[in-house]
Amino acid sequence: MALIDGPRLAAKSRTTKQLVVFLHGYGADGTDLIAIAKQWQGFMPDTAFLSPNAPEPCVQAPGGRQWFPLTMRDQNERWAGVNKAAPGFNAFLDAELDKLGLDDSKLALVGFSQGTMLALHVGLRRSRPPAAILGYSGQLVGPEHLAEARPPGAKPSPILLVHGSDDDVIPLESLFDSAEALAQAKIPSQWHLSIGLGHGIDGAGLMHGGLFLAQCFKLKLKLSPAPGS
Repeated sequence: MALIDGPRLAAKSRTTKQLVVFLHGYGADGTDLIAIAKQWQGFMPDTAFLSPNAPEPCVQAPGGRQWFPLTMRDQNERWAGVNKAAPGFNAFLDAELDKLGLDDSKLALVGFSQGTMLALHVGLRRSRPPAAILGYSGQLVGPEHLAEARPPGAKPSPILLVHGSDDDVIPLESLFDSAEALAQAKIPSQWHLSIGLGHGIDGAGLMHGGLFLAQCFKLKLKLSPAPGS
């Protein structure tokens, strides 16, 4: 099994109480998302951030990585892909949590595009649900399998899905289809639509995502007073 590792950012306070793991998109690598951690550290000073490189080289993007192949020739490709990638990624999460002395209640998964597909697949099937799942510009893979996803008696993780209205890689309809499938499986989710945005993450999406994670970690936010107040 290929080793999974990548860029890290230690907790600002040097006392790690939570862990956020980023899952990058197809053809990118861990450096693509780790910069987000610096924008969220103000909300979460006790949180460590980790953005691993996917274990496979990406044929269509030299130097890039992939969680699983995407040829777009097989409609079952994404379902087969997340199932193949899940065991290695779960083992990686278990090892990282063990190192930090944390459990899944202190873990959040944050994905982009293909990374969102894997974050949802893995997060919904962990024996103890993570504190949060945040997905940018992605989709739920295999919605017909959701009934078997949740461990018996486990309360599902809070989910926030963020999508650009002008996404031409994973269409906006994927956001609504994913949210509807989750609702039908009695898995609550929230969503945020970034108007005019393509396949990417904007400032509003980052702000919503950071506040969502802080809320899921039950952190007390210190907001600066308005000028003149």
